[in-house]
Amino acid sequence: MSQALVLIDLQNDYFPGGRMELVGADAAVATAASLLGAFRERGLAVVHIQHLSQRPGATFFLPDTQGAEIHRAVEPLAEETVIVKHFPSAFRQTSLQAVLRELGASQVVFAGMMTHMCVDTTVRAAADLGLQCQLAHDACATRNLQFGGSEVAAADVQVAYLAALNGAFASVRSTSEVTAAL
Repeated sequence: MSQALVLIDLQNDYFPGGRMELVGADAAVATAASLLGAFRERGLAVVHIQHLSQRPGATFFLPDTQGAEIHRAVEPLAEETVIVKHFPSAFRQTSLQAVLRELGASQVVFAGMMTHMCVDTTVRAAADLGLQCQLAHDACATRNLQFGGSEVAAADVQVAYLAALNGAFASVRSTSEVTAAL
């Protein structure tokens, strides 16, 4: 069984000064870079996911903007696969499933942004496809949400989504736990 790392939407618009700043983005990308380094050191497969918005009225991840570029801390190497997506799930209308199959990767480690949207959707889809999933929780970030006149803090959003994914869809672990098991 081969392992692969899938880094989801670690793009400039999610960082300070970007069009959709997330809480804890800098810490998450630093941890994701550590995870990426561990996979590279071991010669394991890495797949980068880049979201480019095609939705009318979109305000971030606009094609041909600096905000849509992958963050320099996790910049893809020439030999690493970059898959462009246009929907929250990295599997929807992309080659991700075929790429993972070609790599022989039945075990996938995920990290990225936004936990409550693209990470959640992608991990659930991967589990539905029969992949064994791990999620490096400290290499993910999200934002405050609002509903019904109430604001939910990003930390609470993060915990709720990680708790929902853990067990049924993925093994949610720290980056140090993931790398120790490689």
